[in-house]
Amino acid sequence: MIDNCNDPSLRSFIDVPADSPFPIQNLPFGVFVKSENEGDYVSTVGFAIGDWILDLGEIIQARLLAPSLQDQLFTPPWDLAYLMAMERADWRSLRLGISKLLRRDNPTLRDNSELRAKALVRRRDARMLLPCRIPNYTDFYSSREHATNVGIMLRGPDNALMPNWLHLPVAYHGRASSVVVNGTDIRRPLGQTKADDAAAPTFGPSRSLDFELELGALIGRGNQLGTPISTGNAAEHVFGLVLVNDWSARDIQKWEYQPLGPFLSKNFATSISPWVVTLDALEPFRVAGPKQEPEPLPYLRCQGNWAYDIHLEIWLQTAKMTEPVRISATNAKHLYWNLCQQIAHHTIGGCNLQTGDLLASGTISGPTPDSLGSMLELAWKGTRPITLPSGETRTFLQDGDRVMIKGWCQGDGYRVGFGEVTGVVLPALV
Repeated sequence: MIDNCNDPSLRSFIDVPADSPFPIQNLPFGVFVKSENEGDYVSTVGFAIGDWILDLGEIIQARLLAPSLQDQLFTPPWDLAYLMAMERADWRSLRLGISKLLRRDNPTLRDNSELRAKALVRRRDARMLLPCRIPNYTDFYSSREHATNVGIMLRGPDNALMPNWLHLPVAYHGRASSVVVNGTDIRRPLGQTKADDAAAPTFGPSRSLDFELELGALIGRGNQLGTPISTGNAAEHVFGLVLVNDWSARDIQKWEYQPLGPFLSKNFATSISPWVVTLDALEPFRVAGPKQEPEPLPYLRCQGNWAYDIHLEIWLQTAKMTEPVRISATNAKHLYWNLCQQIAHHTIGGCNLQTGDLLASGTISGPTPDSLGSMLELAWKGTRPITLPSGETRTFLQDGDRVMIKGWCQGDGYRVGFGEVTGVVLPALV
């Protein structure tokens, strides 16, 4: 079933350019607003296909899915969380059914002009919402390159990695209520900061606002309290992946993070992309991750390859620029701790994950200076300003800056992509 949906030769009756992130081999899930009337709107679940969205609600009403799946699905208002809580076999069955409907040689939808007019919505005419309610948010710290770079800045090269880092996936619990969807503007946060030579802290807007390029996993079925998830079963609980920008106030973070870690420096906003790409769509792009030495403890050991060859880019546009410029490119395959290990560690003490929980990877940095995933690293703690085509320089983000993260896997003549996650920095409320 997975191979059938991922066949590189598949084509849809909808024209999809080779560089589109949403070919028939992808079919990511999303929630969007199809119609609005004086502030009231109806949201529905859809699949991205090229420049269009296929409305799942219309397909259900037309009874075009397999009876075994049709009877399980829901009535308006359609809720992606309901689907996420189903079995992975049901997700696969639905993706296969939608794939068959969209194929070039299937006349069922292709030749039904009345249904096409109702079921297909141009992406540019839709407003995307969060894919689901996010009950809990955990942010990992899984890139060895990123952790090493930050450690060098804080402690020097001899003590860059903390003693526990190579033994477990480090993480902190973030704030789920401030997770926002692509296109949401971000207000510069207020907080306490303290200069190294100051006797006391001061209060005001963060002067060291940063982005962090990450991937996030949305949990489908959760686990019972007290029952851990093994690395071998972890993928069965992941509905799909999204792009994540974990906005960070580095100066607030520096003052507050000891002894219990980030608080106000992280809880003001986390942006995610609206389209959820399934692990089945990403299956052809699984690769070996970095060699782990020392060998992890038994509960963290994985069978097979669980890194993903996902190309990731950061683009920046200031208020003075007419076009954004790419300032970094990296790849998810650099992550030291993989998704299965993150889930196994998260639940080993008995923690119960819930449908819709967001588990972010932490900043994804590569081994070269142009593959770093945060401004903190790119400008090396403010000592190496980035020069932009406009002549401006940046060590951290300024008001009016627009940050865009893109990501995709490159197949044979097609891409499986995530779209983008963007946000513009607004001035602090003072």
